[in-house]
Amino acid sequence: MRLFESKKLVKSLSDGVLSDDLILSRRHRPDYQIVVFMGILMLLGLVVVYAIGPQRANVLNNAYGSDYSDTYFFIKQLASLVVASVAFIFVANFPFKFVAKYAKPLLIASFSLCLSLALANLANLEIARATLGAARWFNLGVLGSFQPSEALKFSLLVFLSLFLGNKIRQGKLNDLKETIIPLALVYGLSIIFIVIIQNDLGTGIAMTSIIATMLLVGKINLKNSLIVLSAIGILLSAVIILAPHRMERIMTFMQGDNQSSSIDKNQDNYHVEQAKLAIGTGGIFGVGIGNSVQATGYLPEAINDSVFAIIGETFGFIGLITILALFTFLLTRLLKTMDHLEDIRLRLVMAGIFGWVAAHVMLNVASMIGLVPLTGITLPLLSFGGTSMMFIAAILGLAFQLSRYTTFSSNIKETKYEDLGSRRGIGRTRNASRSSFRRN
Repeated sequence: MRLFESKKLVKSLSDGVLSDDLILSRRHRPDYQIVVFMGILMLLGLVVVYAIGPQRANVLNNAYGSDYSDTYFFIKQLASLVVASVAFIFVANFPFKFVAKYAKPLLIASFSLCLSLALANLANLEIARATLGAARWFNLGVLGSFQPSEALKFSLLVFLSLFLGNKIRQGKLNDLKETIIPLALVYGLSIIFIVIIQNDLGTGIAMTSIIATMLLVGKINLKNSLIVLSAIGILLSAVIILAPHRMERIMTFMQGDNQSSSIDKNQDNYHVEQAKLAIGTGGIFGVGIGNSVQATGYLPEAINDSVFAIIGETFGFIGLITILALFTFLLTRLLKTMDHLEDIRLRLVMAGIFGWVAAHVMLNVASMIGLVPLTGITLPLLSFGGTSMMFIAAILGLAFQLSRYTTFSSNIKETKYEDLGSRRGIGRTRNASRSSFRRN
């Protein structure tokens, strides 16, 4: 009986990603504002790395006896920007129907990469050498490194948008056996690989945000919402309680500013205090490019997870407001594109992209100013690093591609999916303006 049920779950997952009938309206001019906001953020990130790269190199050279040049990190970030731009262009022009057709093999390949990384780390292979107690990257020598969790996020985004979208079209979104349990299995397996094995809670929360945003847009009912939220809460609580360093961060956050005012690198609140100090030092207009003190070794991960605080120190309150405004504009364009896509599956893709980017921005910023416990997560397009930037650019390329197929009117409120056969003429573009049909 259990074997039979397992086969039904696998079949449900397989049947839920059929994509030959994706509904695309007439191709028209895409939303170039997505490119503009993405490009500005990437260039600002390059400027920040250029400004603090020499200080970062000096810190590492003194601490580990390495021989990084002053331009090392700038050149690496420039290379990452080029790779990310290529990823954007490729995904923006590669037909999503083809990607959707191979959503399941893509997900399996991503899980296989995560498993290979774990096995390579157990075997103590150089390609998967652990850093700071966690093996999250494949070390590829002169080619840099690759983080398989980013590939898993991308494949989850594609696979689950199709799976949940088809279940919505069939009127089965709230079906426990057909939808909720298979979804829980995929999510649970992802959490095991990312949060437990790779010790990466930040990425796990980002994946949770992707799925939660899809379910919210798909209009899951209240009962199942409570079930899903309870399951997520229990799972995340368990992985926090079972990891001492995460509990320490929670306790540090709960204590707030009522701790000793002296700053000692052995204190759990050291990172957050230094981030706040950097932002406070920047004042209104900042200390200027190349004048950051916190980047000289006081603020941990200044070039990666803590880049928001360094921007505050360098460019001041004005710089932080500018960064937040750019992200707000970008996220608004993603929501507008989602609102005007006719196919529910494509709307879920856009919802997942929004959830991905928004989770990174909100978690990174909130942790730097002490609103949430410290979580190691990058600030999209600004933090130093190749894999994260490449996949963020890739999903924005996907958003740019789908923006070619929007309709003039909103499709969210007017579309109802009780069952697949009740919606005739589903392939027609409704109320589309002539201007929206212009070709490139």
